Amino acid sequence: MANQTVQVWDIAVRIFHWSLVIFFTVSYFTGEEESLTHIYTGYAVLGLVVFRLLWGFIGSRHARFSDFLYSRETVVEYLKSLVSGNPKSYSGHNPAGGWMVIALLVSLALTTLTGIKVYGLEGHGPLADNQITLELIASAYADSDEHKYSGENEAEEELWEEIHEFWSNLTVLLIILHIAGVMISSRIHKENLVKAMITGKKKK
Repeated sequence: MANQTVQVWDIAVRIFHWSLVIFFTVSYFTGEEESLTHIYTGYAVLGLVVFRLLWGFIGSRHARFSDFLYSRETVVEYLKSLVSGNPKSYSGHNPAGGWMVIALLVSLALTTLTGIKVYGLEGHGPLADNQITLELIASAYADSDEHKYSGENEAEEELWEEIHEFWSNLTVLLIILHIAGVMISSRIHKENLVKAMITGKKKK
């Protein structure tokens, strides 16, 4: 009886989760190179985030936001019970884990969108058209004005790079907290949550 399991995570959630792990890791560690690998894995991360947002409304029971987004009071109560070492067990995401999912999705979305903005300022990607137009306008000015425009453009690009880096590093911090939470929950509830995200099954 103690070893009975229940299906919790559907195949779509599991593929999303591990694909996100791979693509974000590769994208993060190729960020300094500004390579095509960094760009394409960034697009992949954004695509996965969009999918997860949609799946949060139309997916299976435990994949839906309505299943794991709890009130602030419930989250606080859960965290207190976690500290005491006797937290309530949840089939899907626990109250704290549910809001961590939202925090990660928001942070990942802002990381990728600011990255696309930087890429656009460099004249590439879906936001490049406006940038090319601005450059054509700038070429019509005198040399002094053109240099002024160039300096302003570089300043804007540096600003967006800093914003992109901020969200990227915040995402890493959230991931570290997420991993810590998984380890703590696994220990307290005496179940392997990493394995559960592979098999889709958790203990009853």
